[in-house]
Amino acid sequence: MRVYLSTFSLCIAIALLSLVFLFSKHDAVSFSAGFKAPLEPSVVRNLNGVKAKQRPTATTPHRLVNSPGQREPLMQLAVVACGERHGEAVNMLKTAAMLSSRALSFHIFAEEQLHTNIKTALDSWPAFIRAKFSYVVHAISFPHENHEEWSQLFKPCASQRLFLPMILKEVDSLLYVDTDVLFLQPVELIWDMLMHFNSTQLVAMAPEHEELQIAWYRRFSRHPYYGKTGINSGVMLMNLTRMRMTQFKNDMTSIGLHWDELLMPLLQKYKLNITWGDQDLINIIFHYNPEMVFTFPCHWNYRPDHCIYGSNCIPAEKEGVFMLHGNRGVFHSDKQPAFKAVYDAFKHYTFGEDLIKSFLLPLEAALNGTTHTYCGKVSHFFTRGLGKSVRKLQRMTPAGG
Repeated sequence: MRVYLSTFSLCIAIALLSLVFLFSKHDAVSFSAGFKAPLEPSVVRNLNGVKAKQRPTATTPHRLVNSPGQREPLMQLAVVACGERHGEAVNMLKTAAMLSSRALSFHIFAEEQLHTNIKTALDSWPAFIRAKFSYVVHAISFPHENHEEWSQLFKPCASQRLFLPMILKEVDSLLYVDTDVLFLQPVELIWDMLMHFNSTQLVAMAPEHEELQIAWYRRFSRHPYYGKTGINSGVMLMNLTRMRMTQFKNDMTSIGLHWDELLMPLLQKYKLNITWGDQDLINIIFHYNPEMVFTFPCHWNYRPDHCIYGSNCIPAEKEGVFMLHGNRGVFHSDKQPAFKAVYDAFKHYTFGEDLIKSFLLPLEAALNGTTHTYCGKVSHFFTRGLGKSVRKLQRMTPAGG
């Protein structure tokens, strides 16, 4: 009798374990199933610009960057371009490819009608530049439920970055940048900050402001925010592996929630109180999880606010501007001609031309014509580090590219 009871108990235990396994598999795919499928396969191109045979959402697996001193071999860069933003996105990618010496992988999220223009632009670059990077053009993708709400939050498609940890499942670490950002230093300099993350940090961003007196979040915010002045998400370095695994403290439940579990409840609670869309949600999340943020200096996300009220980014004064963020449309207006001059210099430069004669010297001349503005008075910050990098590239580049 005891033998029969033991056998019966063993069968019950096996059956229960099987049910637990099935439910865990169901939960693991439930969030992925909530995303709208891409309208067409993503375009994958290898380092030589040739179409690669990959599945639409597949990306090359990468090693984890979970311990200090460990470096992912391929730098992963993401951008989201909707509406008229694809030109900005291409110019941003141009600055990354132009200045960096390590291999890059671009993840470009764009509306279907923009894919051809983006691919044509990238494929037109000369072979010595295309050899530096591969790229994937992804369709815009939001969860089925509340798709319209997410897609129109703040600006069209801007909140796509919130879902990158779930979409790019095979990518360990990622640098996200807004379309209106220009690299003035090689990407590897900011990418290597991943090695300085401690055991709790999983994102790196710059403060929204340097001065408390002019800090927008401190003066106007109707929701919690990170630190004393908030953080700006226009340049966001992420360890996606940690973001997927971590449970985040919050003000809605007594237990931590994973990133994918947190987003919708957070939007529902705060949607009437947020001004800057997904950036505000990011600030709310890290208000309750400040130990997860690595704060990098303002010259890695230099904006007009750092100079229109007088110079207030000390690292830029000492080392120069490393990344230029032309928010509020200043790359395309005459409000801040110094910012526009840098954007136009990169846009009009043709790969293969002399970097000093055809890029750096004309840029310095254009900036000299902006000194009647506050930002123009400090525009030498823009070329301090850039000039050194350009001269180094010029020495390394063979004649004719």
